Amino acid sequence: MHRLNEGVVVSVLSMLLAGCATSAIDMAPDRPDRPWTPAVSSAGEIIPGTKSAAESPTGATYGLPTNSKLASVPPPPDVDHERAYSLVELIDIAQTNNPATRTAWNYAREAALAAGIARSTYLPRLTASVVGGYQDSHGRSSALGLNIENDNSADGAISAVSIQWLLFDFGERTAIINAAQQASVISNIAFNAAHQQVIYDVSLAFYANAAARARVDTAIRSLKNAQDVQAAAEERYAHEVGTVIEVAQARQATAQAQLLRVQAEGAAQDAYLHLISAMGISPLTEIKVADISGRELPPAVSDSLERIVAESLGRRPDVLAAYAEHLASEERVRAAHAEFLPKFFLSATGAHNDGNLDVTTIPSISEVPATVNLSGHRGSFTIFAGVTVPVYDGGTRAAVLGQARAKADSAHVALTHTREEAVRQVVAAENALRTGLSAHQAATSLAAAAQTTFDAALEAYRSGVGSITELTLAETQLLQARNASTDAHSAALAAAATLALSAGTLGSAPQ
Repeated sequence: MHRLNEGVVVSVLSMLLAGCATSAIDMAPDRPDRPWTPAVSSAGEIIPGTKSAAESPTGATYGLPTNSKLASVPPPPDVDHERAYSLVELIDIAQTNNPATRTAWNYAREAALAAGIARSTYLPRLTASVVGGYQDSHGRSSALGLNIENDNSADGAISAVSIQWLLFDFGERTAIINAAQQASVISNIAFNAAHQQVIYDVSLAFYANAAARARVDTAIRSLKNAQDVQAAAEERYAHEVGTVIEVAQARQATAQAQLLRVQAEGAAQDAYLHLISAMGISPLTEIKVADISGRELPPAVSDSLERIVAESLGRRPDVLAAYAEHLASEERVRAAHAEFLPKFFLSATGAHNDGNLDVTTIPSISEVPATVNLSGHRGSFTIFAGVTVPVYDGGTRAAVLGQARAKADSAHVALTHTREEAVRQVVAAENALRTGLSAHQAATSLAAAAQTTFDAALEAYRSGVGSITELTLAETQLLQARNASTDAHSAALAAAATLALSAGTLGSAPQ
């Protein structure tokens, strides 16, 4: 028996030592120059708290096992592959599927529930509890030749209902509730701001995609022009009018135009992927995008800059959120002040006890064994009304009040900085829009003039009065002018969307 007890003690000590905190180091990689090989389930899922029993061989890969639960492509949204989607429709898809909007919605709900939790502090706290117990004991003793056996058992239950109610705290709870409600306002503002950002991101990606597709069209037309120039050079050479150098230059220009077309198509694919990513949907989604190359641009901004700036300061999400944070910080200062004042409370408890006690003693004084059965029932009710007065806490409340005042000052400074930054962004966006509209007008005129120059140079070369150098230069300038017109059109639309976002008016697809 003694050896058995020793074995039990050793086993318990071994288990305790094996489970100590430092033993968890075994879960980490064994060496800095060998891969970590995790233990996996049948589905390839990594099992936490364990590692593979096999030693990582030299030269083993650092790749991780494939988890079959994750090895699947996210499903694309349900779209019509035959129709071309406008910007408004793409934004609608993005707002439904983009994770940013769903996350912002959850944050807003969390903040609203936090405000509800703060309001619940006005209500009393009611607690009900039941405690039951049972006790059994057996004893045996002998004296003067008599054997006495004692059997005792007891059982009982206690039921209690208690209530605690803070009646008055000099406005501390009110200040906390007001701060929580302002936090909910901030989260709701952030929710709308997240949708505005999605609208903005999709709009810019949409315009960039349109510009990239227009560049592809321009590259195709430029390749056609280069082929026409090459045909003219080869025809002149066939009639012994041109030279082999002219033909070589024309073929070089055609090859260059072919390369530019391939590059433009690759850039268009990248722009499309960027649009899909901005929408927050699967990158494998195939969707047709409407063409806006012929969209007319407004001549100028109708409202004055001062009016746009003034209205933006009262509408922008960041300014409104900074103002709400400023109000919340002031409420936190009030709550910290209230911690120095007394609190009045009410407390009450009602309880009911049931108990039974059975005692058996053998032998007893008489001839019949004594059996004692006792039972009891008791009820009680207690109520307290009192006041607590903070006296000394080592400066904790003073430090909390100092923190609250510092945060309130920072919130005020942040509000001022946010307003100034908003003005700067609106002025910059308005200037970019004016510049973009003017650049588009100039680029459109340049493209028309470059087309005329190229047509004239090509006709002159075919007639034998122009040089291949002048024609190639005109061809290059036409390509640059067309790309400049395309980029200016996209930049003007993007600048309009940026101005709408800066002014806080981007509540839907930009018009």
